[in-house]
Amino acid sequence: MTTTPTADWLRLDQQICFSLNAASRAFGGVYRVVLKDLGLTYPQYLVMLVLWEHGDLPVKKLGEHLRLDSGTLSPLLKRLETAGLVRRERSARDERSVEVRLTEEGVALRERALQVPRRIAAATGFDEDAIGELRERLDLLTAALDSAALEEPRGLEA
Repeated sequence: MTTTPTADWLRLDQQICFSLNAASRAFGGVYRVVLKDLGLTYPQYLVMLVLWEHGDLPVKKLGEHLRLDSGTLSPLLKRLETAGLVRRERSARDERSVEVRLTEEGVALRERALQVPRRIAAATGFDEDAIGELRERLDLLTAALDSAALEEPRGLEA
């Protein structure tokens, strides 16, 4: 049951999407500063996080983890390869598939990256529990929105 008057629904400060976008842009600013010493952009950092966690992956699987299509992912991987952090190689099992592997430099960068989450957490001003709760709520929101997007268009109508 909503308590917001209908006339206020179109106010910018009532839009959850705007609040999420503003928070995302603010995170981007903090990550730019924190990741500067690692020589990574935020999207490159996300690629490295997945590879540090899962090891060698096909580009397609990497894209699934990051919710990125290959057109967006390919330039990121090219820059990471140029920086000497990853290698892309055709899969021996399936020539249509390209595997992404960390180089020694990419593996070594993980140690230096350990300070990033702590610095980001400190920048939020939230304690560990609050961050965990927020992440859980955002995961639920993402799942609900993914589900709504899969429904027939009439399912999104009022």
